Amino acid sequence: MTIVLNGAVFETKSANLLALLAEIELDEAVVATALNGEFIAGDEREETLIGEGDRIEVLAPMQGG
Repeated sequence: MTIVLNGAVFETKSANLLALLAEIELDEAVVATALNGEFIAGDEREETLIGEGDRIEVLAPMQGG
């Protein structure tokens, strides 16, 4: 299916948000996620289904000074 991931078109076979994080090889414990503009808590990612055209944002903390 086609989704929009961090503003870019992305093809995925993942059915839920947790599987998508594994597919893009991000440690799901250290990111914030939003689906169609709505924050999704870490413990809700496995039950949060994704569908065609969904907009998903994945934000990782950045270090710097």
